[in-house]
Amino acid sequence: MVRKLIEQGYSVRCLLRPTSRTDRIDDLAFERCAGDVRDLSSLRRGLSGCNGLIHLAGLSNWKEIHSPAMRQIVVTGTQNALQAAQSEGGLPVVFVSSLTTINGASQPCLLNEDSHFSLKDKKAFVYTYAKREAELLCQKAAWAGLPVVIVNPAEVYGPDDSGLVTAGNLVDFARSNPVFVSRGGTSVVHVDDVAAGIIAAFERGRPGQRYILGGDNLTVKELATTTLSLLGQTKRIIVVPNRVLLGLAWLGRNWHLPLPFNPAVIPYAVRFWFADNSRARRELGLNFRSARETLEPTLRWLQNQGYIR
Repeated sequence: MVRKLIEQGYSVRCLLRPTSRTDRIDDLAFERCAGDVRDLSSLRRGLSGCNGLIHLAGLSNWKEIHSPAMRQIVVTGTQNALQAAQSEGGLPVVFVSSLTTINGASQPCLLNEDSHFSLKDKKAFVYTYAKREAELLCQKAAWAGLPVVIVNPAEVYGPDDSGLVTAGNLVDFARSNPVFVSRGGTSVVHVDDVAAGIIAAFERGRPGQRYILGGDNLTVKELATTTLSLLGQTKRIIVVPNRVLLGLAWLGRNWHLPLPFNPAVIPYAVRFWFADNSRARRELGLNFRSARETLEPTLRWLQNQGYIR
């Protein structure tokens, strides 16, 4: 995001905590502002003299998905961001949400920005519910006149995923034999396409509107198959019944049993997050790379970094 903004001639100021990792952007010319989205005064200082705000701050690491700070960072942080933008004269805002707030279906079906949300388990989908609450704040602000646009990225892949947030899935496929997968699926999207989509939303998005930023829709088995094909690996892929995975996740979470996966992932992995990106293509003029075009550079980076062979 920061790299693309600078390439397009924007001057960028980043709100950073003392613990923020900036190694992926340290080579860029941007202004640093010390602060935290939970601190309204620091947001106001950071926005002084700016022409707009792109709000990406949140908790996205699976290890932190049930952090007690989730709501404070995602919901209160968004409320602060909107209030700071309003206090600076009503600056345009892009809130980076998540495809998970659209819905997760039990059967394959195409979802769009207006799909009915049917996920009931607030504990299992704590991240989704926090993002939905933040979206509601954005929509209320838009109704009140603040130019706020929401984007909903799908499952993002690309080089430099040093935290292995999604690239870890590909590492698991590459290292496992056989490969065990759930019955579920998702839309996958290249990180550069998401960054381009956020900028397009800032420049051309309609206030109060949501835009799905997603590419090809793949089942988890198809994601594994494509990964193995790109790596030149031939291995058996076994689809584990979702009820088995959900049962194991429950045991691991409640009985603290060691599992080869994070139990928090399972409620998401057993659903279908298939997305219709036509609104983003039509209104924002976006194009999205295919799954192979998205995964190939990600896998090449993982190989160069020694995560897989």
